[in-house]
Amino acid sequence: MIYYSTKKEFSYMATLFMSRTTVLMLMAVITSGIMAQPVRQPQFESPKVNADNSVTFNFYAPAAKEVKLNAQFLKSPAVMTKDTAGVWTITTDVVEPDMYPYCFIADGISVADPKNQAIFPNEGFQNSLVEITGSAPLVHTIRDVPHGTVSYRTYHSPELGARPVLIYTPPGYEQHAAKKYPVLYLLHGTTDVEETWTKVGRANIILDNLIAQAKATPMIIVMPYGRAYPVISKSSGSLRNWENLQEFKKDFFNNLLPFVEKNYSTINDSEHRAIAGFSGGGGTSLYFGLNNQDQFSWVCGFAPGMLKNEFDRNNAVAFKDAALTNKRLKLFWIGVGKEDGLYPVITDYLAVLDEKKINHETFISGGGHTWMNCKLYLSTIAQKLFK
Repeated sequence: MIYYSTKKEFSYMATLFMSRTTVLMLMAVITSGIMAQPVRQPQFESPKVNADNSVTFNFYAPAAKEVKLNAQFLKSPAVMTKDTAGVWTITTDVVEPDMYPYCFIADGISVADPKNQAIFPNEGFQNSLVEITGSAPLVHTIRDVPHGTVSYRTYHSPELGARPVLIYTPPGYEQHAAKKYPVLYLLHGTTDVEETWTKVGRANIILDNLIAQAKATPMIIVMPYGRAYPVISKSSGSLRNWENLQEFKKDFFNNLLPFVEKNYSTINDSEHRAIAGFSGGGGTSLYFGLNNQDQFSWVCGFAPGMLKNEFDRNNAVAFKDAALTNKRLKLFWIGVGKEDGLYPVITDYLAVLDEKKINHETFISGGGHTWMNCKLYLSTIAQKLFK
């Protein structure tokens, strides 16, 4: 038995006991909520590629009022239908075999597919990826051939700090230590990242397949992160804006290139270095390559980002001496789709190259500003490089 000396002490202890009891009760309620089983979601697959190359997409959002599928193979987002379990679904028409980004738009908010681990690496949006293989393998289809290695590396920049880069080494690289290889520097688009060329562009798979068919020279591919962050803000616009070009140029030539040539078995001259890129990275590849012809003899742009008022500034060395440019460059190549928003300005640029008598190869494809075209362009130039 417990004794209290005063009524006041008894009252205090009773209040304390009740407070502790209240806290314990609240904790019990909270704990029971945490330990309670979550609402079980219905089981389903998404995406599901059907035998006829149509695709079924499913998305669980019981509270949503409207969900649409937004995919690069659609002309406009398509409305999905909700079942009684809260799963929204749609089956598309037959889709041409390729890899496509897609997302769901739930009540106006774009979200990636929670059921799909294949994510489009990008700093500007969140999309998932679906691959329709079809009956015949495509140039980016994983096949039973020798595969190269993709390594995630980090190099140091005094101005930018630790910098990520992906490096592809061709099949047999590790087994032939004495052999030296040419290098392709491959730059991504403006809001993409260093992983986009492997996870969306399938650069490593394309080279594996072409090398196995003896259509491409075995080469090392270097895929760096192209934003000069943190010196240049991630919201600063295209990679080929002047400030980013200058900062990334210092990093590229002072840090990245020496890192690659110190740590990999490379042939270190202009005839064995190529540079190519897509969109903002395409504009960067032309700026770096055409103005540093002592470093690169192979310069390629995939729908390269550019503005007409930048032509003279960004092509200063090439325009100054067309004859010398033609002598130094083994390949100057530009690809663009007819439905690409950059097609008009690139057409103007090609006319200037013709006027100045600068040799170049042009590849005009169908389609727009897409990574489907990037895979086409890469597979095309890979068969031309270092030959």
